[in-house]
Amino acid sequence: MTQRPHLRRSRLAGRFYGEEILAATLFALCLLLVSAQQLLAHEYKVGDLLIDHPWARATPLGSDMGAGYVAIHNSGATPDRLISAFAPFARRVELQEMTMKDGLMRMMPIKGGLEIPAGGTLVLEPSSHHLVFVDLKEQLKEGEMMDATLTFEKAGKVKIQYKIEAIGATAIDKMHHPLGQ
Repeated sequence: MTQRPHLRRSRLAGRFYGEEILAATLFALCLLLVSAQQLLAHEYKVGDLLIDHPWARATPLGSDMGAGYVAIHNSGATPDRLISAFAPFARRVELQEMTMKDGLMRMMPIKGGLEIPAGGTLVLEPSSHHLVFVDLKEQLKEGEMMDATLTFEKAGKVKIQYKIEAIGATAIDKMHHPLGQ
């Protein structure tokens, strides 16, 4: 029994149509994956510095303080220094260090900034060095991006955005490392 020519063409067209749908679906999935990676890992490059995924925890309604974290990689041959920060959503931003002594947590301002060693990394993270957003002008809400500026001794001012993560987010959840580190 022979098939009629129009039925053969119909099956052939259906097979090509199915392949087109599969190719379009795979392309859309690739775009979604790339977009998701960009949302999860944002970074800023200035000179030898790579500012890797600035993030802050969401704050409860009515809270007047928040904290910011980031890893700053220095691929250069000379150190630089993070000397200050500015965030329009807070009245001021302080560099602070958290320490534990005799079971008590102490928060101490850091004078003179923090060094980013040549070929090294400065990590601002919970329970260590971090930025404190003092007198918040608005609540930090999970999923938002908040503008800020970091000022370095050599690299100058760098505009960044803090990704606001969940209230209980941890440093290990947020760390991204550039290739080769």
